[in-house]
Amino acid sequence: MLYAILAYHVEDEILSWTPEEDAAVVAKVIEAQAPLRASGHFGPAARLDETRKARTLRGPGAGVVLDGPFAETKEQLLGFHLVEYDTDDEAIAAARRLRQVNPTAVYEIRPVKLYVPSDGFGATPG
Repeated sequence: MLYAILAYHVEDEILSWTPEEDAAVVAKVIEAQAPLRASGHFGPAARLDETRKARTLRGPGAGVVLDGPFAETKEQLLGFHLVEYDTDDEAIAAARRLRQVNPTAVYEIRPVKLYVPSDGFGATPG
């Protein structure tokens, strides 16, 4: 089963980091990803750009494009990791390893069904 480990954080806090502070956290995250990658369980990961650059498409027909994600939460979705494990517990353990190096982040672990498989991960069953 594929799982998305969604990384939430208070965006203003991230944006307040100096380039050196940001680079240090990114280096720690990459280090935490290394054993997941080496074990063959780690897929694509991405850091999302600022939420002010996000657009939301909603409404009937062609829809309307609105500025921003309009999240009604304290934290914003700022990135994700895609992992492949047999159980929820294994995916949660991977999220815990990532959180050890970025303890102020909140991680949501959600099963993923691929509609368009990519190299490295096949289609999800069912």
